[in-house]
Amino acid sequence: MRIAIALRDRLLVCTTDAAAQSSSQSSFSSSSDTATTSETTSTVETAAEPTADWTTTTRLSGHKLRCVAASPDAPERLFVGTFEHGLFRSTDGGETFDRLETGDVFASEAVMSLAISPHDPAVLYAGTEPSRVYRSTDGGDSWTELGGLTDLPSESEWYFPPRPHTHHVRWLEVDPFDPDRLYVGIEAGAFVYSTDGGETWHERPDGSRLDNHSLATHPDREGRLYAAAGDGYAESDDGGEHWENPQDGLGHRYCWSVVPNPADPDQVLLSSASGASTAHTASRAESYVYRRTAGASWEGLDDNGLPTGDGVVRAVFATTGDDTVYGVNNRGLFVTDDFGDRWERVDIEWPDELEMQTPRGIAVVSA
Repeated sequence: MRIAIALRDRLLVCTTDAAAQSSSQSSFSSSSDTATTSETTSTVETAAEPTADWTTTTRLSGHKLRCVAASPDAPERLFVGTFEHGLFRSTDGGETFDRLETGDVFASEAVMSLAISPHDPAVLYAGTEPSRVYRSTDGGDSWTELGGLTDLPSESEWYFPPRPHTHHVRWLEVDPFDPDRLYVGIEAGAFVYSTDGGETWHERPDGSRLDNHSLATHPDREGRLYAAAGDGYAESDDGGEHWENPQDGLGHRYCWSVVPNPADPDQVLLSSASGASTAHTASRAESYVYRRTAGASWEGLDDNGLPTGDGVVRAVFATTGDDTVYGVNNRGLFVTDDFGDRWERVDIEWPDELEMQTPRGIAVVSA
């Protein structure tokens, strides 16, 4: 198993032996953290199961990380977007990284989002600030801009509050049933989708959110799309053309990360807070996790092993493709194998200084 965690100023690459990890999935301890340096590798033994060792390596120290992506179909390849130095790629599972040459195509070095096509791991999408979408069909060696995004009528209304003169592509998602169907979340201003590989774009369909932070699809439910946004949660059953907004029971509606249950498309996990400052700023953070099943109200998942509440920034989720979900916040990395009923801390290195950081992204693959 390999888990890559993008933090504000470093990438953590965490690996463990797959056989040992599967035999001791729920035996992670919550032992005290150990300090690390900016470029380190160390092995941490779990208290309950010494064979389930995790090795934590720090990479890309000092860069302003924004996103990370990996594909189970090419697990040795790892992509990381940064705010000031563009896009980095590893072809050896995170041991080494090379900066990709994108300056002749990309409008800026601020790579804010990444998506790898589930149909072909060589097809990669990148979103930037200001809002542009680019595609590579050769694993990142070369790129083409998918034009027309900023020609949409609502573009003049797009803005990112901390930098109101601009905006960016916060999330990209490729439909698992149609490689030409692409979903784009603009922060802030619009949900946008394309049905022809980015030749044309459709914006702000009925019921869609304006401040989309993350989007998710489901491999077993054609048309199903989930959105976590600053203006609430939304769900579509027709590939984003129409949306519903189930909010009953959702006490905090600044939504950040969303992940559906791979075994049940009608069950979804969501991280949220009351607003941006309590979501992202550790010194005044207060965030929560909710779960919903179709037709039911949202239920808060507190005291289940995953830290929530005062001092906890919003979690970022990733799934392995079964009912196992990983979640990371400023208190560390956590895992559940029953979709949120019980969480255990994954015993990776998590020095005290990381409690003041807000995770930017997580990618999980079977190494």
